[in-house]
Amino acid sequence: MSTQYATFHLAGHLFGVEVRRVQEVLTEQPRTPAPLAPRAVAGLINLRGQVVTALDLRRRLNMPDREEGRVAMNVVVRAGDEVWSLLVDSIGGVIEVTDSTFEPPPDTLSGPIRELIRGAYKLDDALLLVLDVDKALEIEGIGAVVAA
Repeated sequence: MSTQYATFHLAGHLFGVEVRRVQEVLTEQPRTPAPLAPRAVAGLINLRGQVVTALDLRRRLNMPDREEGRVAMNVVVRAGDEVWSLLVDSIGGVIEVTDSTFEPPPDTLSGPIRELIRGAYKLDDALLLVLDVDKALEIEGIGAVVAA
């Protein structure tokens, strides 16, 4: 068996989410601030009339903020009945990996990133970290998201 992942880059690391969870990818979108929202919530975007919460994955994973002037890309994912936008540094491609090569999160990961990574695949030129989308969207003050 194999699984397809939509990949993206974040702080020099390669991440992936299952293709079936991704609705679309978008370039930088205007965001409306969400007052009193948790720090990881970067605002709200209007996606063809639908209000979507934009989650800054750098902040969610406790990584340094994106360099000023550098635009964020949007990976729009489905979670239950909701749609969220994950702000990332750049979009990668879609890759297919063999499920038997899946490994637990590397021991070198710690903190929030370790808790939000389901595991990893060793690729020829990179390590693909598989993001647990549902856990990433469980943000105190917003509520848990039910898996699709």
